[in-house]
Amino acid sequence: MPAADLDSFSLLLVYSAMAVYTLAFIAYAVDVARRSAVRSVPAAARELVGAGGPTSATGPDPSAPLAPALPGRGARIGFTLTVLAWVLHLGGALLRGLAAGRVPWANMYEFALTGVAVIVGVFVLSRLWKDLNFLGVFMTGIAVVFLGTATVNYYVAPTPLPPALQTYWLVIHVFVATLATGLMGLGTGLSVLQLIKERRDNGFLRSLPTPVQLEDLAYRVGVIGFIFWTFTLIAGAIWAEHAWGRYWGWDTKEVWTFVIWVIYAGYIHARATRGWRGSRSAWLQIIGFTAIIFNFTIVNQFFTGLHAYSGL
Repeated sequence: MPAADLDSFSLLLVYSAMAVYTLAFIAYAVDVARRSAVRSVPAAARELVGAGGPTSATGPDPSAPLAPALPGRGARIGFTLTVLAWVLHLGGALLRGLAAGRVPWANMYEFALTGVAVIVGVFVLSRLWKDLNFLGVFMTGIAVVFLGTATVNYYVAPTPLPPALQTYWLVIHVFVATLATGLMGLGTGLSVLQLIKERRDNGFLRSLPTPVQLEDLAYRVGVIGFIFWTFTLIAGAIWAEHAWGRYWGWDTKEVWTFVIWVIYAGYIHARATRGWRGSRSAWLQIIGFTAIIFNFTIVNQFFTGLHAYSGL
């Protein structure tokens, strides 16, 4: 099949994935709204009633702990749709790679396509060890916004690789960077929910883990992402020596990759040794991921250098 046809089918799958992600977002949002609207009653009173115990004429004690509204059909439908959208998304990325005759992450459109697939994939596969379904609205929303932005603003037809990219380091370096970005995006979603939960704890929010549990999860995911980002930095230096004869040249992209590494290193160090817990820890994680987005968008488009591979 001609490369142009493969790329057309790739775009069709990407648009289909965006549509299904949108449906998943709606399903998750409906579930959140349902749980937010449920008038929770004290857990102790609910247990007494369920056991046939007496009820008070004056109603439940308002100071008693409230029972959370549990995830319903909307969350289950949302997760099923997310998996379906992810499969379509992976198919689009695979066809793009076949159309280009290489791995699908050599320009901004392809990196966004693959990067979002990794972010959603980390969320989907996390179900094997931890139910993070409460992040469904955040993750599907990110998928729709990022894919929409990439297809509208960054799409380019498949083109041959520049000489500097014609190496196996493209597979290693960029894929590990994409995996690190996916993990850090998941950690950022947890940190955002942590900040929201610290300020409000009613309705849907009551069904989430505690702020401390969210912070611990975000930290663990952030540490794993940091390890992959460290490898990205090292692999990039080795690749630079092969391509340009030096390990480090203060290129804009190199500098920002290092800046991101410093932010996350500071986040991990401050939390582990300086006792930076709570909102300060969450904000550091969010700042780190914001730097990643800045590196991908602003640096790629508006800064010149040896890493100018946007394809635009």
